[in-house]
Amino acid sequence: MRQVAAVAGGVAMLCGVWALAAAGQVDRTDDEAAVRAAVQRYMAARASGDAGAIRAVLTEDADQFTTSGEWRRGREAVVAGTIEASSRNPGDRAIEVEGVRFPGADVAIADGPYAIGARRVWTTIVLSRAPDGWRIAAIRNTAPSGPVAPGTP
Repeated sequence: MRQVAAVAGGVAMLCGVWALAAAGQVDRTDDEAAVRAAVQRYMAARASGDAGAIRAVLTEDADQFTTSGEWRRGREAVVAGTIEASSRNPGDRAIEVEGVRFPGADVAIADGPYAIGARRVWTTIVLSRAPDGWRIAAIRNTAPSGPVAPGTP
């Protein structure tokens, strides 16, 4: 009887967590901080030209679409393209993550402006949770074709 009660209690607790998640009430503060940290690790690795550190923050099947229209598919292509682009187009780079959302328990989307010297573009980064933390699965950089509408994040 105790086992049945324990199982029923566990199921009830899980249902409560699922209901809160569905209502958007699960506290994702730690996940959000970890996602932001993963983006900053990528930027620090890129700034230092450390291929191993860039590789470590990417999923194996990571891809990146650049503002020049280049689509880098696979972790090694992203690493090589990132290092090559940084050497070809030197300058300070910074991503300011303005928003993080979680379309799934182990998936995050981080958005924000991406400054490359004086140039300003927008980046959207998709991350997935790995056993050792959040990793970047996709990077999409876009350059607006006109002024950004007021109130746009």
